[in-house]
Amino acid sequence: MLKNVPPVLSPELLKVLCEMGHGDELVIGDGNFPAESVGRDAIVIRADGHGVKEILDAVLTVIPLDKYTKNPVALMSVVPGDPVKPTIWNDYKAVIAKHGEDPKAIEMTERFAFYERAKKAYAIIATGETAIYANILLKKGVVQ
Repeated sequence: MLKNVPPVLSPELLKVLCEMGHGDELVIGDGNFPAESVGRDAIVIRADGHGVKEILDAVLTVIPLDKYTKNPVALMSVVPGDPVKPTIWNDYKAVIAKHGEDPKAIEMTERFAFYERAKKAYAIIATGETAIYANILLKKGVVQ
């Protein structure tokens, strides 16, 4: 066991976060995200039973976001015509701000463009999140 490490960060996830370098990207996917097919070339970590907000909060305790890019955070845009209004995005902004990061540094990405970007991610965390459009992509920054 380690001190001051959120318990939702499994040893496998901590190892992956430590291995990631500046500019590497991490996807935290909701329960509907096709983590295994999109993540064929990535490390896929299961975090069933946990929500995206919980994992996001834990991840941001140990890694910074990239300060050298305008938008180190990306969300999947709602498909045009879909009446869903994701309220979880406000939770993400609060978590990002809680960790001293800029909650305005979020890029909205079209669904299939998000999938293409996720295919290049270093790792994908597959959660049990039930909220729709709850996927988030983070670009790791420099630990100072």
